[in-house]
Amino acid sequence: MKRNKRLLATNSLIFLSALTTSTHVTYAEENETKLVLEEIIVTARQRAESLQDVPASITALTSDVIQSASIQRAEDFIGLTPGVTLVDAAEVGDTQVNIRGINGARDAENSFAFIVDGILMTNPAALNREFANLQQIEILKGPQGALYGRNAAAGAIIVTTRQPGDELAGNFKATAANNNSYYASGTLSGPVLEDKLGFVLHGDFRTTDGFYKNTFVNRKNTDDFENYNITARLVWDNGDNTTVDTKIRYGEVEASAITFNAAFAFPAFTGFSPEWFEDVNDHEFVFQGNVEPINEQDAFELSVKVDHEMNWATLTAWFLYSDIDQDLIADGTSGAFGFFNAEPNCRASTAALNAAGVVLPPPQVLGTVPDSLFVVGPGGSVFGPYTPTTCDGYQYQLRNQDDISLELRLTSPSDQDLRWIAGAYFLDLNREVAVATGIDTGEPIIGRPFNGPDSSSPTEQLVHDRFDSQVYAVFGQLAYDVTEKIEASLALRYDREERQVKNLVPTDAVTQFIDFDGFPFDGGAPLNPGLDPALNPGGITDQSRTFEQLQPKISLTWDASDDVTLFASWGIGFKSGGFNNQGSKATIDAFINSLPGIGAPFPAVSVEDTFKKEKSSAFELGFKAKAWNGRVNIEGAGYYTEVDDMQFFEFYVGPFGLLRVVSNIDEVQITGFELGINARIVDELLLYGGFNYTDSEIKKNSVRPDTLGNKSPYTAEYTLNLGMQFDHPVADGYNFVARADWRLVGPTWFHTVQDQERPTGFGVPADYSLTRRDSYNLLNVRAGIETDNWSIAVFADNLTEEEYLEEAIPAPEFGGSFIHPADKRTIGVEATFSF
Repeated sequence: MKRNKRLLATNSLIFLSALTTSTHVTYAEENETKLVLEEIIVTARQRAESLQDVPASITALTSDVIQSASIQRAEDFIGLTPGVTLVDAAEVGDTQVNIRGINGARDAENSFAFIVDGILMTNPAALNREFANLQQIEILKGPQGALYGRNAAAGAIIVTTRQPGDELAGNFKATAANNNSYYASGTLSGPVLEDKLGFVLHGDFRTTDGFYKNTFVNRKNTDDFENYNITARLVWDNGDNTTVDTKIRYGEVEASAITFNAAFAFPAFTGFSPEWFEDVNDHEFVFQGNVEPINEQDAFELSVKVDHEMNWATLTAWFLYSDIDQDLIADGTSGAFGFFNAEPNCRASTAALNAAGVVLPPPQVLGTVPDSLFVVGPGGSVFGPYTPTTCDGYQYQLRNQDDISLELRLTSPSDQDLRWIAGAYFLDLNREVAVATGIDTGEPIIGRPFNGPDSSSPTEQLVHDRFDSQVYAVFGQLAYDVTEKIEASLALRYDREERQVKNLVPTDAVTQFIDFDGFPFDGGAPLNPGLDPALNPGGITDQSRTFEQLQPKISLTWDASDDVTLFASWGIGFKSGGFNNQGSKATIDAFINSLPGIGAPFPAVSVEDTFKKEKSSAFELGFKAKAWNGRVNIEGAGYYTEVDDMQFFEFYVGPFGLLRVVSNIDEVQITGFELGINARIVDELLLYGGFNYTDSEIKKNSVRPDTLGNKSPYTAEYTLNLGMQFDHPVADGYNFVARADWRLVGPTWFHTVQDQERPTGFGVPADYSLTRRDSYNLLNVRAGIETDNWSIAVFADNLTEEEYLEEAIPAPEFGGSFIHPADKRTIGVEATFSF
């Protein structure tokens, strides 16, 4: 029976949509009055099989849902997936996905595998793209490292796009919405040589002014965005047993960056202004930076995938070259620390703003520039970050990565009791990362890591390194039908990653204002504290580390009845360790751990130039059931995960400027459950819903020992999705279609420091009890007319105009949080045409 189900799944052309573990669905009419929910075909275990047979929680969004929900970007499909949340802030390539309490870390790797048309994408920036010509999206929850390797500890996202057909076909879409938001895409596909060679050409363009305005420069350049992508695909089929799939993609992005304000956390100062101690959820956003934010990204991808059918197995081989370069320029954070107070442009710009009557949002004060960092006399200025003065300096960040990867895989036929997969994988990765702070002279910023003292934007602080990695892996899987109703499977993978780092900061360059021994800041220090022999006698030398892990996964599936399937699994997940920008430890030791009141009596912050590998052990127990003669699907799962050395990213802000560091949380424990249901109430109405609850606890954290008992960062306590799809004929060939999706996201902490106090470099403690993001809910609706060839619809995203935070990043030693506002309401119209 199980074998027949797999044969049916392999040959089926019906793809159904789902929410939660079963998610949305399409329907086939068994007779004139009865509709049932058809099985979904997924490739979660690298072979086509029924969703009902896979021992894992999977959200599968098929072409019907992709079309009806107008899914175009990652936030669109993640918003339909309980237990999964996304943060898209800071810059275009900075997208963090949290799956069941395990989060990706900035400047490290993703916690999930990202696969497009069978090819594993390695660059963390690859997810934040336009998704073209989509056929199906699968989101797997739980460790998938046994098949997909490093960085699949939390799950996997599998994207499948449409291949060319036998006839010329096209699909075109255009949308227009408020804030001068426009999107257009077009796809043309068809045969080149009949039955042998087919092509797909796709292009898309998106632009928007964004939701927020910079009041200082009086224009919307705070969160504007523009990009385009061109994709070409050739699929060659010899008509016998070999297929070659070649794709090439190029895209460019020009956008803003660092759409943040500061929310302060000093209760001791509320007598001067209540805004000194502010709930991050109540902050009124004001953007006044004088440096125009610029974020650029260029992406190029080339892939070739070959499938060769043999009598005893299918040989799959693929090659990928990916090159994604991105950088940003934005206003700085240095005004709060005053090390540019003596810089002439700082004093001149502040005087000019005073003369013009410019007012800073409280608790900031625009007055004279103080001569001392901590002593502000009557009429003196009090600066936070991102002011309209030049006293902040500027920040420049660069992240370039190119990689080459290969995989060979043998897959047995599906119509046998013992099914197996065996393969090998190789990756060569080169990454360059730089974070710089410089003097804002009022002239245009030169966008590069190092600018000399005679330039218009001299560099004052810099971390800049090249990271090289080589990854080798072998993997395999066995699945065996123990009986007609029970399948047992074992997957095993071994990953070995060799990493190297080389410092690129000029060793002979010195600062004009920054030094390491307190106010007054009179310069003369190297650009990176790690190059100062007094702080780091060994200097910065090239380093190399090797990280390896054996990743097993054991699963059991039992068809308890024709309508009920039970499954259980246990697996190990793994994320490679790596290197922070070199000199990070020396910077933290010099500027933070040596400050009175922090180093003693409070515990120092333990930051290293390297971070450890992350390892997780996850158990899952679940069921998949049908009811009401197949018109209702109900699915659920419970899970328990232990994470060792969870990788966590945080910003450190101080007199040194800005530092980005990945550290490890020694032990985190995660428990939770999910439940999903889909019901076809009447022929024209589909209802669906899903709920996830995740409880997490930090059991040990040597970086910040006082955070024990706190929640896993970036983890929503719960998510709830409810929705409906309505499809009603109104005339011959015309259907009225409507869709509504409502999502509730629970409270979320974004740091290990949570409901507690921490000492700061300003001599008074900060209270972080008000830094948790409140729960929020979003309602997205669409309605329109649809025919076989065209459609037109109106839509509203965030219809109720819910105000909430995208992200709140506490910087404990700074005394506040960097907070990013979420998107406001978008209302627009969309038209499609196909032939």
